[in-house]
Amino acid sequence: MTVSIDIPADAARLLAAPVNHLIDGADVASASGATFPTLDPSNGEVLAQVSTGTAEDVDLAVAAARRALRGPWKDMTPGERGKILWKIADLIEERTDEFAVLESLDTGKSVTIARAVDVPLVVEWFRYFAGWPSKLEGATIPVTAPAGPGKYHAYTRREPVGVVGAIIAWNFPLLLVSWKLAPALAAGNTVVLKPAEQTPLTASLFGQVLRDAGVPDGVVNIVHGDGPGVGAPLVAHPDVDKISFTGSTEVGKEIVRAAAGNLKKVTLELGGKSPNIIFADADLAEAIPGAANAIFFNQGEACTAGSRLFVHTDVYDEVVAGLAEIARGLKVGRGMDVDTVIGPVVSDQQLERVLGYLQSGADEGARVVTGGGRHGDVGYFVEPTILADTRPGMRVVDEEIFGPVLTVQRFESTEEVIEAANATAYGLAGGIWTKDLARAHAVAAELRAGSVWINSYNVLDPALPFGGYKQSGWGREHGVAVFDSYTETKTVVVPIPLH
Repeated sequence: MTVSIDIPADAARLLAAPVNHLIDGADVASASGATFPTLDPSNGEVLAQVSTGTAEDVDLAVAAARRALRGPWKDMTPGERGKILWKIADLIEERTDEFAVLESLDTGKSVTIARAVDVPLVVEWFRYFAGWPSKLEGATIPVTAPAGPGKYHAYTRREPVGVVGAIIAWNFPLLLVSWKLAPALAAGNTVVLKPAEQTPLTASLFGQVLRDAGVPDGVVNIVHGDGPGVGAPLVAHPDVDKISFTGSTEVGKEIVRAAAGNLKKVTLELGGKSPNIIFADADLAEAIPGAANAIFFNQGEACTAGSRLFVHTDVYDEVVAGLAEIARGLKVGRGMDVDTVIGPVVSDQQLERVLGYLQSGADEGARVVTGGGRHGDVGYFVEPTILADTRPGMRVVDEEIFGPVLTVQRFESTEEVIEAANATAYGLAGGIWTKDLARAHAVAAELRAGSVWINSYNVLDPALPFGGYKQSGWGREHGVAVFDSYTETKTVVVPIPLH
């Protein structure tokens, strides 16, 4: 019997009212008065109407962020900012059910996973970064240059970069809010957030949390809308000092070009086509379900998804058979059903994209082991699919699909699989499964990827740097490394008289 989750009362009230922007602490409709629908991907029905942002709304939000940068936010002590970030975490944790339900309804993902993974990770991210405002230290530097009659005292300061434009993707909307805003606020910046137009709901609820946590007006502003209407004017805005973007590589390239106007700082967390390697000596009882989870988690809508599986020829047939058994047993259904594992992909556009890749794989000779098509005729569901006997040059192997589709390739030697794993424009993540840890470390060193997991996959932590090589991005999220992107380093020199 399928058990579904009821919608909490506060979440239902949010759905019943227009979802507006948050600008300078106020809930405001778009300057144009226009709205757009956000849809339930399990059935295509309208969940809520959302204000359609324009360049005028972006101007208002950026101006509010600029004022707040010079206002009380600047004058707060690091300890005060840290307490506010901790309060944000507490309030999100208290409203876990509301956030999980809205995330499930809007994205299609399992409400069980949203409740157990997405929301707790968001809480962890804000609590981790709540400790950083008091630890962003400068340094004193000995000066040896023989300039002038005396000595010098020189030191550095880490200061906020300014107004940050944060543009996030639709696959983990709430988690990505924490990835952008927690470090940006910890460093003392102000923010204009553009949620993905496909998944705006949890950002709206997050706006309520900000006000309840005591974030001063204008420190965080939220403008809903699409890329041309909101994203483009935000990126090009002369009063925005930095853009932090998570999304596709194609859009990332457009952002780089648009940001050139005032040479604003840009960090990009982009696409991936991550290799996952199973050696002959791997513990298959762990490697097979690990490889399945690496691709099927969140319907494969993850930039780190282990979508290219390389299996040593000695265990190839056993691994493929084991993966197929797992895939066939995964419950496909509405995200609001507690036993769902594979929800719908986010939109009809994404459904057509994934189905197009499946047709391409069949046309190019991939062997469909299981799945291979649409699941049902209502909603945007795709069958968990395994394509065996694939090879480089196939579109399903070379291009990011962003759906529950795994390609499997054979290999015989370590050198061969390293070369094949690196033969991609991307470099976000990778996995290695073997009992030989010396080989595991050696292969990890050769993979051109920002994260490599050994006998595990998708292990994320707010302290661990995260980002990509090659066309998977610029810069690093998380940990101390993220502050290279959210602060400016200022050098101060003062002479010390000899007398």
